[in-house]
Amino acid sequence: MSPLWGRVDPEVRRSLERSFQLGFLGSMPIDEQIEHALGFVAIVEEKLGREPTSVIDLGTGGGVPGLILVSSWPGATVVLMDASERRTVFLKESLESWPRAGRAEVLRGRAEELGRQGELREEFEVVTSRSFGIPALTAECGSAFLAPGGWMVISEPPDADPGERWPSDGLAAVGLEPDEMVRPSARFGYQVLKKVDRIDERFPRRVGIPAKRPIF
Repeated sequence: MSPLWGRVDPEVRRSLERSFQLGFLGSMPIDEQIEHALGFVAIVEEKLGREPTSVIDLGTGGGVPGLILVSSWPGATVVLMDASERRTVFLKESLESWPRAGRAEVLRGRAEELGRQGELREEFEVVTSRSFGIPALTAECGSAFLAPGGWMVISEPPDADPGERWPSDGLAAVGLEPDEMVRPSARFGYQVLKKVDRIDERFPRRVGIPAKRPIF
């Protein structure tokens, strides 16, 4: 069990139980989902050497890892982004009922559009993604939010080949480079990417295009 469990506020667990009942989370037991989310926390802090100041969770869905990030980093600006109205309404209600939610914010919209907004574009120190989409989609959309020098941490399936899924040449097109694959257990894996250059103005492309015509 992760030594970071002490940072998970009981209110977060209650919110995740409601989320599970509403069908916003997968079938994995909630404790395992929390354990998986704490992997993001550990990796980010190892890379930065401290807690982050600003984080955006792409496609946060029912709140994993988003709500655990909020609980773990109360001093950070944590944005939970999702395109679903039902899920974002649920997340807003969860944060409003939680007095220790800090500077957390919920945004509803498509990443291709939000990533072009000036107050969001390349403004975050960290981007996280549990199940946003295929690697090329995640890289293109995530890089639009990530500041140069920042880190992106993406959940990966078992036995994933990082060379195939995250090719250096493809990532370079959106200012990223592969750092490492972290697999703390047989169950969980995370790909870490580094933002090494600003993203070109043509990215992200229009809604739907990054998935239909992936950059790699």
